Amino acid sequence: MQGVHDTVSALRKKAADGSLAVELARMIGSSVSPGEYVSWKNSLPALFDVLVAAGLQHAQVALEFRLPYSPYRIDAVICGTHPATGKSSYVVVELKQWEEPRLTGNQLVQFADNDSQPKLHPAEQVRRYCRHMLDFFPDLTRTPDQVKGMAYLHNAQRDAKWDLDHFDYDDFGQLYTADQVNDFIADLQELLDTDPGTEGLAQQAAANLYSFRPSPARNLLTTAAAALADRDSFVLLDDQEVAFKLICSAIEETAEAKPEPSKKVVVVRGGPGSGKSAIAMTLLAALARQNKKALHATGSKAFTETLRAVINQDGAGDDRLDRIFTYFNEYKSTPTNALDVLICDEAHRIRGIPENISPGARAKARDQIAELINAAKVPVFLLDDHQVIRPGEIGTPRHVVDIAHRKGCEVIEVDLEGQFRCGGSPRYDEWVRRLLGLSDEAPVTWSDLTRNTDEEYSVAFAPTPHALEAWLRRHAKTFEGTARIAAGFCWDWTEPARQADGPSYLVNDIDIHGWRRPWNTKPGERPPDDVPPASLWATDPRGFGQVGCVYTAQGFEYDWAGVIFGEDLVIRAGRWMGQPGKSKDKAVNGAPRDVFEQLIKNTYKVLLTRGMQGVCLYSNDPETNDFLAKMAS
Repeated sequence: MQGVHDTVSALRKKAADGSLAVELARMIGSSVSPGEYVSWKNSLPALFDVLVAAGLQHAQVALEFRLPYSPYRIDAVICGTHPATGKSSYVVVELKQWEEPRLTGNQLVQFADNDSQPKLHPAEQVRRYCRHMLDFFPDLTRTPDQVKGMAYLHNAQRDAKWDLDHFDYDDFGQLYTADQVNDFIADLQELLDTDPGTEGLAQQAAANLYSFRPSPARNLLTTAAAALADRDSFVLLDDQEVAFKLICSAIEETAEAKPEPSKKVVVVRGGPGSGKSAIAMTLLAALARQNKKALHATGSKAFTETLRAVINQDGAGDDRLDRIFTYFNEYKSTPTNALDVLICDEAHRIRGIPENISPGARAKARDQIAELINAAKVPVFLLDDHQVIRPGEIGTPRHVVDIAHRKGCEVIEVDLEGQFRCGGSPRYDEWVRRLLGLSDEAPVTWSDLTRNTDEEYSVAFAPTPHALEAWLRRHAKTFEGTARIAAGFCWDWTEPARQADGPSYLVNDIDIHGWRRPWNTKPGERPPDDVPPASLWATDPRGFGQVGCVYTAQGFEYDWAGVIFGEDLVIRAGRWMGQPGKSKDKAVNGAPRDVFEQLIKNTYKVLLTRGMQGVCLYSNDPETNDFLAKMAS
């Protein structure tokens, strides 16, 4: 049984002598923050004192319990026996050191004057943890009354300013403060048997908790099927439908195989706009209707959060649907074949084993592709060779196929030849590849490539960033549609500034000959009121005022694309040359020069292929700008 867990008495002693924090840190690994140490030191003893006062010294407590298919951990799960039913009972506890939290609106909480970003209401946080457990532990789903949720703010008092009770509490989300310890004790005693003779049953309840096999529960799949039915409007064409049917056949054959199904790995290759995500959404909807245990995974926070927003865009969505959309790094400890299908979208973002780690660490590391293959009976990888943009991303067909074969899997490969982004223009796709040296053929001017054709895609050049922005505004107004400016990562990216006694605002980090604009909001950062969060920059109408980067543009599309080339990739004597010293992307500029240059070319290919109707180009390097002017003519 993995994880840190023991009786209340034993854990209380470890907390007192300091060994508990060491044990927790060893379990979690290098990602432990200083704040977590402080929390363990201050909050866990407060919880143990309450449990001892409740007569629950014999109860088992699972600490930092990892939620399945999630990066989040629960502070504590108290395991015991229900005094009335005799069944296993689990109390999920979220601990907070906050002293004077205040509501800020929309059920968000500010817990310190200098806190720049509000937090979720603690009762709502623990409520979601309980629901997540029920959604992914079918053993608990059948008896949901076994799970309760409580938040304990052990430093807070309900004073005259207290306003957190403007909240709809329920069995999954209760809240207690320091002056409510007696209420907390009484409620714990109603849920957990205080008889020391039940210690063995409490130990068994904890063992069961760690042995539960995670997979999407039927009620979650039913909810997903209903929601995805309204979004299942993609019409798959030609190769897209072929890919979809081949995947469905693989799923059917695997389900029918007895006694142990042979694993089938499906690799779908396609360029920008070839329909990979349309296949993913159509497949997810179909599998949800069939109650198949299927999840969607990506390596992009922006892409994942946008998918969640789209599914819930009518305002009546169920936040539980968010759990259908996961991240690649959430499958490290997933049991073999826990899922029927795992759809790995934008699989070129899959991470590999870092090159610079020690041999010992390398031996312990598990390749992310192998983890994803292990998690499902039919793993599906949707990828594009030319969208690998960071060192360590290894989601290429060769890597996936090699690892699948080493694991003894059957591999089904599908190529998507169509191109639906960029106006469905194969000529533009060819022009971009030739422009960036990603093709064996030399660069060609747009006019020469499209002469005597019915090509409608617009390619333009702007001599200044002012002109580029004006071109975008003019086309978005005249022909309607959305427009965005994206750039290479060649300028600093600072934190938002704050006016004296006023709102925060984005800093104009990008300054090109007096044209000054901010980057989009940093990921995870609370945006000022007039701009969208980073993950919604490409889709929120307020995104036009900021400049996006590859991490917020990849996976999305808009009608009119403005692309600013930085000095990380320049033309010298007719050839592209990468300049690592000009890049502000620390994850990329430390790569060997040849690797750096390939990654930067892939980056600009992503930026150049976001526009559905047209693109306008500019470089702040004069020689490169002359080259772009010629090629766009």
